Amino acid sequence: MNEFRLPADRLSGPLDERAREIFRLIVESYLDIGEPVGSRSLSRLLTTSLSPASIRNVMSDLEQLGLIYAPHVSAGRLPTQLGLRFFVDAFLEVGDLPQDERRTIEDKVRKTGDERSMQTLLTEASQLLSGLSRGAGLVLAAKTDLRLKHVEFIRLEATKALAVLVGENGDVENRIVDLPAGITASQLVEAANFLNAHIVGRTLAEARERMEAMRAETAAALDSLSRRLVDEGLALWSGADANQPSRLIVRGRANLLDNVTAAEDLERLRLLFDDLETKSGLIELLDLAETGNGVRIFIGSENKLFSLSGSSLVIAPYNDAEGKVIGAVGVIGPTRLNYRRIVPMVDYTARLVSRLLGRPAGGGRP
Repeated sequence: MNEFRLPADRLSGPLDERAREIFRLIVESYLDIGEPVGSRSLSRLLTTSLSPASIRNVMSDLEQLGLIYAPHVSAGRLPTQLGLRFFVDAFLEVGDLPQDERRTIEDKVRKTGDERSMQTLLTEASQLLSGLSRGAGLVLAAKTDLRLKHVEFIRLEATKALAVLVGENGDVENRIVDLPAGITASQLVEAANFLNAHIVGRTLAEARERMEAMRAETAAALDSLSRRLVDEGLALWSGADANQPSRLIVRGRANLLDNVTAAEDLERLRLLFDDLETKSGLIELLDLAETGNGVRIFIGSENKLFSLSGSSLVIAPYNDAEGKVIGAVGVIGPTRLNYRRIVPMVDYTARLVSRLLGRPAGGGRP
């Protein structure tokens, strides 16, 4: 176990053994049941005999250090965010993932990976992490260069259509596009046929370059309305959120409502759901996963993306065949996550997704 030292402005040396044991019991009790623990309960849990009065003195010292606090005047103590961070850094012992959970993850994720659809693979990984962790499973997929297999326009109303892009790997992207005034159903078909004849096998960027080079030919082959649809459609596909990750997959949000007993808990969840819906700052989320090796743990305000909701995030990056970080998998939940169990779960899932994404089509088992 690492020596538990606080910053120099709080304590110059390590906590003594008695303070360490009391602090550990307070945090573990919080992670197990989410309730404050008092001196009498601690006296029954300690391996050494210590009076409630002596325990209260130690708790007072821990409170002055900012490691624990009393939610109410006469209540027991709960760990602060600083206390949770020190517990994770100094006390948390993470073992191997149990074989049954390892098999569950591998069977489900690898079976999905055999279908060769990244979207399906990542969605399954998110759902799986949610089910196993009882938190919300999260997968962040970086923007990829989709190689096109088929394009179709489906009219939704007079001025809008759904552009459906099908990739060679089975991924499907849907975008809403504005229709030029007066566009007809036959012109939608004409524009799609023209694109399918010239951009199959190309990425969006390559398709746009191809259309630029064929502008004169396009003008001759299509009428002005159809040409505008082709131009505006490709501009939307290749230009929208070019510097942002394209997908945030979250499964199991209902799990976060379990054991919610206080109004402030509901308010934190509302803020978290708002963050997830707006998807603000996703590029920062990927940066968080990229800046360290393996699994990273962010508690409360340490993670700016979900700081208002006071949530914890356990996240690990996954890589492509060249070893480049292209996304991240993780679990979002309350600060009293079961870190000991979730850390190896997230780590194993991230490594498995990396192996599947790095495997050539038709390759063997990872």
